[in-house]
Amino acid sequence: MQGNGIQSIEIVLLLLLLFVAGFTLLARKLQTPYPIVLVVAGLALSLVPGIPKVALNPDLVFLVVLPPLLFAGAWLTSWRDFVHNLVSISFLAFGLVGFTVLGVAGTAHVAFPGFDWRLGVVLGAVVATTDAIAATSIAKRVGLPQRVVDVLEGESLLNDATGLLALEFGLAIVVAGQTPTIGSGFLRLTYLIAAGIGVGLLIGAVIHWVEHHIDDGPIEITISIMVPYAAYLAAEFIHASGVLAVVACGLYLGRGSAHFFSPAVRLQANAVWSVFTFILNGFVFVLIGLQLPVVREGIRNYSAVSLLLYGGLFSLLVIVLRLLWVFPGTALAYWIRQHVLHQTESRPPARQIFVTGWTGMRGVIALAAALSLPERLEDGSPFPQRNLIIFLTFSVILVTLVLQGLTLPALIRALGLAGGSAANCEETEARRIMAEAALKELNKTSEEAEPDFAGLYDDLKEHYRRRLSSLPREGEDHDGSDVEAYAKFLALSLELLRVERETAVALRNSGRINDETLRQLLQELDLSETRFHPA
Repeated sequence: MQGNGIQSIEIVLLLLLLFVAGFTLLARKLQTPYPIVLVVAGLALSLVPGIPKVALNPDLVFLVVLPPLLFAGAWLTSWRDFVHNLVSISFLAFGLVGFTVLGVAGTAHVAFPGFDWRLGVVLGAVVATTDAIAATSIAKRVGLPQRVVDVLEGESLLNDATGLLALEFGLAIVVAGQTPTIGSGFLRLTYLIAAGIGVGLLIGAVIHWVEHHIDDGPIEITISIMVPYAAYLAAEFIHASGVLAVVACGLYLGRGSAHFFSPAVRLQANAVWSVFTFILNGFVFVLIGLQLPVVREGIRNYSAVSLLLYGGLFSLLVIVLRLLWVFPGTALAYWIRQHVLHQTESRPPARQIFVTGWTGMRGVIALAAALSLPERLEDGSPFPQRNLIIFLTFSVILVTLVLQGLTLPALIRALGLAGGSAANCEETEARRIMAEAALKELNKTSEEAEPDFAGLYDDLKEHYRRRLSSLPREGEDHDGSDVEAYAKFLALSLELLRVERETAVALRNSGRINDETLRQLLQELDLSETRFHPA
């Protein structure tokens, strides 16, 4: 019987994985962010008669899914840009979370029967966290300014911690009947932040040292997968913020990975983590849609009209609260950045701020927080309005993901913020400086080289000269012939690699080499191709 149970779980996981792959492919064909398509597909699947209910376990989200996703996001975050935008990020991750909690607490008792300000605090804390995956994928595709994307990604890294802290306070008020003071709340917040960041940096420093003494891809990748769980659990063990511990650790190690990862390990790690995070994200977005039967079970005593009204009103409230905050919040943030931190960056235009306000999409963390609410209070009585809180949270996720997600590209274009695929000036300048450095080294070493190798040095010099000619300095204009010549060089190089690859396969097929030799040759050719065609 146990074997049958395991087989059932295995079949469900395989079907979900197939579901994720299939609908992500559909999302790419539709040019729609895959989180939106997966949620809608999961919702449609849950309506099919006979489909078994798949309940989302909050512990699965907080202990299994959240740490690696946060770690991967922090790893890929630019430390320079994160620090530069920290004030703006903090006004969203801290200020907006508090504003959302207070706004919901102040209006919930008017809009929803059976609610008071205490339940409003719980509800506001549950929906305060945002999910940046859908928003940033759209923003990058349509060319939204990078500083907006940086702020949105930074917000999603930090507001999980502040939202969960607010939920902790709300539960203390409702479940235990306690009312935390401002002083105790400030001390708790300070401890959560300081201890969480401290644990994350400590674990990051230890792993940094360990990685320096290892050069083995499978071992290093295994360690990298263990790290976010270790940081999260260690921080939670001392009652600090596991979220901030993972973020701090990811930022630290992401910045240091250029030193302790060898080129081969870096390629392997990037591939493994890309697939790992894609599968986790795919699963959770499908599971959001599949929660409809679970949500419906607890709200059968409400009419369909009432539920639609409640869900629509609350979703509108959450969206409006964010829009109300971003304009004064941005103004104050940029005043601090300009007059206190002496940053020269100008305040973004109103249309850009509005887009930032329109990207407050909610995801699986909000739903897991709602599902994690205890069923009973300390005195044994049922948790008031628990099922309605879960439904309202589910409604906000659907409305913000689907409505805002689908309208965001059109909004960005309508406001004239779509920048297309503009060249990355920093990347172009870096490539130019790197090529100049390599050419300088070639000129130096060629003077001391033996005459027999002169042709080799000349070929390499010509390669780097063509690279330089295709990378103009800022403000330079040329007729484009050098760029065209280098593009032709790249095309020919890729074509020759294709010929080599087909020849190697033909040699294997004819029996002149074995499969192990073929794999080694293909790996070398694939690595060579990444130099010319990184994507």
